[in-house]
Amino acid sequence: MPKVKSFCLTAFISFLSLESIAQTHINLYPGTVPNSISGPDQEVHAANTLVDSLTSKVSIPGLTIFLPAKEKATGTAVIICPGGGYGTLLTKREGSDVARAFNKLGIAAFVVKYRLPDPKIMKDQSIGPIQDAQQAIKIVRERATEFGIDPTKIGIMGFSAGGHLASTAGTHFETRYIDEGGKTSLRPDFMILINPVVSFNDTTGHIGSRDNLLGKNAGAEKIRLFSNELQVTKATPPTFLVHSGADVVVPVANSIEFYKALNKNGVPGALHIYSKGEHGFLTYPTFEEWFGRVVEWMNTFI
Repeated sequence: MPKVKSFCLTAFISFLSLESIAQTHINLYPGTVPNSISGPDQEVHAANTLVDSLTSKVSIPGLTIFLPAKEKATGTAVIICPGGGYGTLLTKREGSDVARAFNKLGIAAFVVKYRLPDPKIMKDQSIGPIQDAQQAIKIVRERATEFGIDPTKIGIMGFSAGGHLASTAGTHFETRYIDEGGKTSLRPDFMILINPVVSFNDTTGHIGSRDNLLGKNAGAEKIRLFSNELQVTKATPPTFLVHSGADVVVPVANSIEFYKALNKNGVPGALHIYSKGEHGFLTYPTFEEWFGRVVEWMNTFI
C-alpha cells in the first residue's frame, strides 16, 4: 500500500471524527442469516464505565463501514472483530474508536458485529462467528471498487476472543463456512491480533471463550480444530501480534505459540510483548503506543 503517514501522537489525541466520513451500518446478509434459528431480536446495548460500551445477544449480524476522506485513502482496509469472550462485544473501545484511528491514516475500516454463540439462535453455534467474519471479508472484497480499496489489501484485526475469530479467518479460509462453491477469496491479506485468544487447549487456552464457542462438552477433535496455532500453514497471512506478558486473563503463550507456528512455516510475522499491562490494555500500554507499532508494521509489510 502507499506508505501510511508517519505515526504522530498528536494526531491520535485530536478529535478523530473530523476526518472520518461515511459511517454506515449494513446487515451482513441480504436475506436469511445462514445457520440461524428464527426468533425475536433480543440484542442488548449497555454502557460500561470500564470499556465504554457492550453489545450482547447478537442474532442479526452487521457491518459498520468507516471510510476515510478520499484524498487521504491509501486503498488498504481492515476488518475489525471486537473482543468479549464470545459472550459480548466491546463495540466502541475495540471497534469504532479503532476504526476512526485507521481513517485518520487513510485506511478504510469495517467493524463486524458478529453473532454470539447460542444454541437457541444457531443450528451450530461453533461456526456462527466465523461465518460472519467470512461474510464480512466477502462483502468488502466484492465491493472494493465502491469502497475505494484494493481487493488484495484487506486485512482482519481482532481483540481477545475477536483475535481468535480473526485468527480463525486467517487459518480456516480454505473451508467455506458460507457460500459453498463461491469464487470470492475469503483469505485475509494480513492479520493484526491484539492480546488474542488463539489456543483452546487446557493449559494456555481461554476456557471461557472455548466454552462459549464450542460448548462445555466439546470433543478433543473440535478443540484441536479451533486451536489456531495448530492450523497455521505456509498460506497463512502475514501477522502482527501484540500482548502483555502480565496478562492473567489470556496468557501471552497464545501469541507466542502462534508466532512460533508462523516462523516454522515461513510466514512473515511480528510479535511485541509488553512487560506489564492488563488484558485489554486498559491502563498500559497506551493506545498511541501499541497502535503506533501496528502502523509501523503495516508501513513495512503491507
